[in-house]
Amino acid sequence: MSEPDACDLLCLDLPHAERIRTELPDVRAVEPLAAAARALGDPTRLRIATALRAGEELCVCDVGWVVGQAQGLVSHHLRLLKAAGLVESRRDGRLVMYRLTSRGALLVEAVVGEQVHG
Repeated sequence: MSEPDACDLLCLDLPHAERIRTELPDVRAVEPLAAAARALGDPTRLRIATALRAGEELCVCDVGWVVGQAQGLVSHHLRLLKAAGLVESRRDGRLVMYRLTSRGALLVEAVVGEQVHG
């Protein structure tokens, strides 16, 4: 018995498949995109990004309180989100404010959508 996820015979539509293949981005071009998607694969980082989507711009202290995590842990996750290009920061006196980048906002919307509420 064959696997339900595989064809029983080779049925390649070569012209169609080759057209799609030539239009795919290079692996090096999608590596940063995959890294950004992986960054949201952690539940804490996804909650932080969702909080930033709701709050637009928050300091680390506010993010920590909102997601119920220690400031040090939140700072660590924010650094990872920033390295992935999903958040950006700015200094405001003694505070560091974070917000989603446009890519971060789009990715959070794609992952969370309107399905996650309280």
